[in-house]
Amino acid sequence: MNPEGQTAEQVQRTASDALVADGVHLLPADVTTASLDLEPADWERFRRHWEDLHPDVYADARGTRRLRRYGRFSLTGSAGRIGLLSSDSFVQPEESNPLYIGVDRTFEPLTDAFVTDPVFVAVLRLLARLATALEAPARWSAKVHPFRVIASADAHGLPTPEGRHRDGVTLVSSLLVGRQNALGGASSVFDPSGRRLLRTTLDRPGTLLLGDDRRTLHSVSPVRPVDRSRPAYRDVLVVTFAPG
Repeated sequence: MNPEGQTAEQVQRTASDALVADGVHLLPADVTTASLDLEPADWERFRRHWEDLHPDVYADARGTRRLRRYGRFSLTGSAGRIGLLSSDSFVQPEESNPLYIGVDRTFEPLTDAFVTDPVFVAVLRLLARLATALEAPARWSAKVHPFRVIASADAHGLPTPEGRHRDGVTLVSSLLVGRQNALGGASSVFDPSGRRLLRTTLDRPGTLLLGDDRRTLHSVSPVRPVDRSRPAYRDVLVVTFAPG
């Protein structure tokens, strides 16, 4: 049982129902951790992969300090069989991210240790089950982005320099893995008319924000350091699901 007395299946059913009804749902850290049968210490071990990310030169060119890697997976069948695909270039669909439409961006691939990490595998399977509440294709294409946004005394970190946007997928998710010396970074989700559906700060490892990307837009406010003499980090895992 998780801290709210629900089984993992009940947690997933609640999240699926909320996604269908509202287009957005937030899983608190304790609920995510318990439903995946993890311990709080597992998140700290998983976070160490964020020490092995590479600079995002495309964001750097626009004045945003961001580290990342990128990987693509296929998931098929009720058991969620996972296949690692070649990363290729990352291209966002039209009518999604206004900064990079039609731009081929190449990032360093996920490490073998990341791909086989039990926490990552458990998270990917959970997200696949939740995505299937919104749509049920024969195969999912999952795109995986571990991000670190860095802020300093003279430069706020911008998790979404493009502002309010879609990713052009079915399910978009943001999982907090770690925050160090960081203020800000509030996530907001909007309906197409601009009405805000949710605003929250992902503040504990395991906090998971889910959105039906076909019906919502999202953005994240700037990050700034608590102690201005040291950098601030916001480490998240963004995973999207689309048919394919």
